[in-house]
Amino acid sequence: MLSMVHGNTFYETAIILSLAAVLGILGQRLRQPLVIMFLATGILAGPACLGVIRNYEQIELLASIGIALLLFIVGLRLDLNLIRTTGPVALATGLGQIVFTSVIGFVIALALGLPVVGAVYVAVALTFSSTIIIVKLLSDKREIDALHGRIAVGFLIVQDIAAVLALVALTTFGSGLSRGQSPVTTSLLMALKGAGLLVGIGLLMRYVLPRLLAKLAQSQEMLVLFAIAWAVLVGAASESLGFSKEIGAFLAGISLATTEFRDAISAKLVSLRDFLLLFFFIDLGARLDWSTVGAQLGASLWLSLFVLLGNPLIVLIIMGAMGYRRRTSFLAGLTVAQISEFSLIVGALGVSLGHISRETMGLITLVGVITIFASTYMILYSQPLYQFLSPVLRIFERKNPYRETTGDTAGPAGPMDAAVDVILVGLGNYGSGLAERLLERRMHIVGVDFDPQALERWRARGVSVLYGDMADPEVFEQLPMRNARWVVSTVRSKDVSFALLAVLKQRGYQGKVALTAADQAEATLYERAGVHAILRPFSDAAEQAADALTDAMHLLPQDVDWPVAFQEVRLRSGSAFAGQSLRDIPLRSLTGVSVLAVSRAGHAHYEPAPDFRVYPGDRIILMGSPGVLKQAEGLINQMETVESVNRRERFEVAEIPLDGRPDWTGKTLAELQFRQRYGVTVVGIHRGDERLTSPGPNEQLLEQDRLIVIGTADRIAPLRHHEMLQPA
Repeated sequence: MLSMVHGNTFYETAIILSLAAVLGILGQRLRQPLVIMFLATGILAGPACLGVIRNYEQIELLASIGIALLLFIVGLRLDLNLIRTTGPVALATGLGQIVFTSVIGFVIALALGLPVVGAVYVAVALTFSSTIIIVKLLSDKREIDALHGRIAVGFLIVQDIAAVLALVALTTFGSGLSRGQSPVTTSLLMALKGAGLLVGIGLLMRYVLPRLLAKLAQSQEMLVLFAIAWAVLVGAASESLGFSKEIGAFLAGISLATTEFRDAISAKLVSLRDFLLLFFFIDLGARLDWSTVGAQLGASLWLSLFVLLGNPLIVLIIMGAMGYRRRTSFLAGLTVAQISEFSLIVGALGVSLGHISRETMGLITLVGVITIFASTYMILYSQPLYQFLSPVLRIFERKNPYRETTGDTAGPAGPMDAAVDVILVGLGNYGSGLAERLLERRMHIVGVDFDPQALERWRARGVSVLYGDMADPEVFEQLPMRNARWVVSTVRSKDVSFALLAVLKQRGYQGKVALTAADQAEATLYERAGVHAILRPFSDAAEQAADALTDAMHLLPQDVDWPVAFQEVRLRSGSAFAGQSLRDIPLRSLTGVSVLAVSRAGHAHYEPAPDFRVYPGDRIILMGSPGVLKQAEGLINQMETVESVNRRERFEVAEIPLDGRPDWTGKTLAELQFRQRYGVTVVGIHRGDERLTSPGPNEQLLEQDRLIVIGTADRIAPLRHHEMLQPA
């Protein structure tokens, strides 16, 4: 079998890709990054095991293109604005970690017996953390937008820039010194060549590339083809000038980063980059010299231990000194507890320049395998790790972690100890929209988020806000929990939601809780956990749209060509017509619009009678000419004045058991006349495990039924105490 494979590049590639796919599936089961499994593929297919790989030239070519695309995309996505938005913490932590790791790593490498040049390469390799792996893990955990996630991405960008500068320095001096030139001559010559390369790319950026891309953008295929060609071409030009092809590819990415097509190009190339990088890691694994692995195992364990513990430690120290909580510092620090693909690229460059041996490259590779493997589980189980280590980590937190406390606590709306209707966690797009609607209903809210810009916007509007991550239990110490009726989270993260529930229970919170579910499975889990209300932004919006469309399909036949439109209007709680009958809403007289149906709790009432009362949350289906439907919507949701709000009590939803009410048992809703006799409307019945929504007038009540009613407080209170009321 292998004899047939050898000498046939296509057969070799087929087996290599098959092995990579199988090991990739195994890696998914182990929750490991694909980098580890690709290295394992190279080891398995290399001479140490199966001996499949013989045509190294083809693999090296694909690997070179993959590395070029990696640096190209790094340059394309270079977002210095993120460093600015995360403040000085990204720069201070990134540079501090680089200096600490490189200096201490150099000392450890010398102590382990490495030569000076080899120790320099090892120290540089230990410095960088994998942006690709970290972003993927944080995204999977939905922590990429958390405070620690943003800070981590910020200093990872600083590391990427440092990695590129390291490649420039190594290439510059390596190529010059290999030709026997003095350091001064080498520096001057390379500076002139670098200046010429930058000027050339700058002129193309200014006068050629924008116009060329605008024409190529008419075809997505041509845009992607040009981007690949441009990355490889500039990489080749850079290598011909004595720099590395990686530097050229990075500059090629920067040259397109200011165009409007950067995101489209980046999105198209990510998959191709990942595929081609497969061959880089396979090549590394195949070339790993197993005869020296045993001798290097001890050194690799010491260096790995330093990376796994030392890098997070320096982040903890720096962020703690800058006034961040220990939890934020710890979670951000875990993201640098591994070396990256850049580390392996630096090592491979050192081998090609003759600066280090393959044994040293093998040592760097082993450290990469160990740290990536271990740090993956550290990040995946970061919350339990923090809970376990939290008491010890207190030494890294200032007495007043002002970055996440008092400096950004309350806005001008009033003190935090005032009565609060809603503590709203998350002020993103959905959270901000929810906040707007709550403010329209004159509710007092306190917002919690870690986005300084979002907090500043709401603070300027007089809303009390708190800077912090709700996954941190200590944030609750600054919130008016005892005075809050509801805690509402718009964060779509199961881990954060259950952590929130645990903290609320621990603190003895007596109010109501609403959580946001990403799907039905999460919603079911929250229901079992006793959550009072579940928000499902996407499914609710889709359901409402489907209801409106379905109603329109049923109400308007296909063969009727009639200039009429339909619109669904959700009745707001602050509407002047909440609790009123349709007769009281002057739709026909003022707009000419008709009410075709009212949807309540998933049940549609078609052609409702004039005395049909509407309540907040009802969806009213309107029919009329397109020009007046918006006018009708504004009329329906005409807000009450302050005076009318003060005059009228709010509507409540209450559950009334039939226990002790034999006069109700066995009678129908029509016979009992709840609306006329008690001034409330029956909207549902709990009957054992069954829930009846919008029961009909002929529904007969049973002894163990529990009625769900809507009405004012003065009408509901007597029903709870089995008192009789005068007719409404």
